Amino acid sequence: MLLSELLAAPGLGLRVLHESPGSLGRPVGRVITTDLLEPGRYLTGGELVMTGLAWRRTPDDSETFVASVTSRGATTVLAGDALLGAVPDDLVEACRRHACTLIEVPIEVAFADITEHVSATRSAVSGARLSRQRQLVSSLADGRSLDELAARVSAEVDRPCRVLTTTGRHVAEGPGPLGPTTLDALVRGFLAADRLPAVARDDDSTYSLFPVGPGLGNRLTSWLVAVDGDHEQWPRDHVEAVQELCSIAALDRSRRDEGVRALRPTSADVLALVEGGAPYAEIAVRLRQAGLDPDGPVTLVVLDLDGDAPDDSALLLFEDVALSVGGSPVVAPGRDGRLVGILPSAPDLTDRLRTSFARLAPGTGRGRLAVGLSGEARTDAITGALEEARFAHRVARSGSAPVSVVGSDEVASHVLLLACVPDDVRRSYAQRVLGAVLEHDRRTNGELIGTLGEFLSCSGSWARTAESLHLHVNTVRYRIEKVQELTGRDLSRLDDRVDVFLALESLG
Repeated sequence: MLLSELLAAPGLGLRVLHESPGSLGRPVGRVITTDLLEPGRYLTGGELVMTGLAWRRTPDDSETFVASVTSRGATTVLAGDALLGAVPDDLVEACRRHACTLIEVPIEVAFADITEHVSATRSAVSGARLSRQRQLVSSLADGRSLDELAARVSAEVDRPCRVLTTTGRHVAEGPGPLGPTTLDALVRGFLAADRLPAVARDDDSTYSLFPVGPGLGNRLTSWLVAVDGDHEQWPRDHVEAVQELCSIAALDRSRRDEGVRALRPTSADVLALVEGGAPYAEIAVRLRQAGLDPDGPVTLVVLDLDGDAPDDSALLLFEDVALSVGGSPVVAPGRDGRLVGILPSAPDLTDRLRTSFARLAPGTGRGRLAVGLSGEARTDAITGALEEARFAHRVARSGSAPVSVVGSDEVASHVLLLACVPDDVRRSYAQRVLGAVLEHDRRTNGELIGTLGEFLSCSGSWARTAESLHLHVNTVRYRIEKVQELTGRDLSRLDDRVDVFLALESLG
């Protein structure tokens, strides 16, 4: 129940002496009765603290009591009149200073009456909630789709409810799919929220975001329920109805995941045949068993997710993305441990994959998601397409963005060349050519590397480099001459300029 509902309860006669902003719309937490001067050590946050004021010996005690209560997250105090005849002004002032809501309990009302009222209300609400949950579970067992159940809850709370994944896939669309920018805002809000449910905004619209399931697992691979409006302003039964939808969606996901998992052995067989150079006829049979048309063009995808994410995160994410772009989730670990996926080709496939994966960036934490794509290929050339995707993946891993998606057609020739070179060789080469410049910048903060990069980008133009960096031309000349002195290279010569350019690129 909400605090406002407790205040409106007939027969209790509760009166607000000070209201902190938004407090009346909060649910009533655990009810605690205490007359300790400093009860904070026994609180965990969110409690409704009732006191008979036996702890008050001087006006200063009110400050001590309220500071202790609020220090542990409790925000509401119910003070009885029985001992002092009225709530003292110093307690009201202390509650105002600490943004704590203070409610007066009249002499004729026992604290036990309040506790019994809260317990009875909770029991009634729990019964109604259990009945609704049973109805939804029964409907799901009878074959009702998640779309139908989401529509039923939407009608009950009078606001659209949608079930989404973190890649932006609509599991239950509600009245219609959301646009890309709105999806970006909702996923970002869900992944970055300190706690759930959370509120996200897109332009003039507000959405509440609830986790599907307990919300304690890996948020990156979770589903979410997005509902129009701010849940903090809803009636309690509406919040509970949406939470029941989240529980039912979790059951539905488990059922769907079983079907996806059933394809994983076939996917592993497909990849083993591809990596082993098996005849096309054998690969085609397995592709058909995995749900792909062996006569249609395909795109190979190689990806990995490093960092703190659980081991199966990349697999779950790719399976979800495959479903979002209309493909069968054919994906398995390759010989090098990185995931390899096969998708039916489409003209906009690269853009759709980039959009879906990019939404995950706020949830990668300290990790990175790198994705490499092949060009469109016939299935009789699938082995070559796999090598192409692995090549693009190496380029994706060389970047520093949280999410990097690289298609084979995007990779410049010099980047492709460097991607083939082992990391330790590239680092050694960069240090040999630019080591003295890097050391100079470290000691003097001379900004030589930055100026050099811009100078090469401007094709050696002094004036354009100076304009781009907002420097005097003479400053640019001095810095480039210093680079030439430290490297022993003449940047007016093509071969020296290529050496320095490749060394810069090798720095990453």
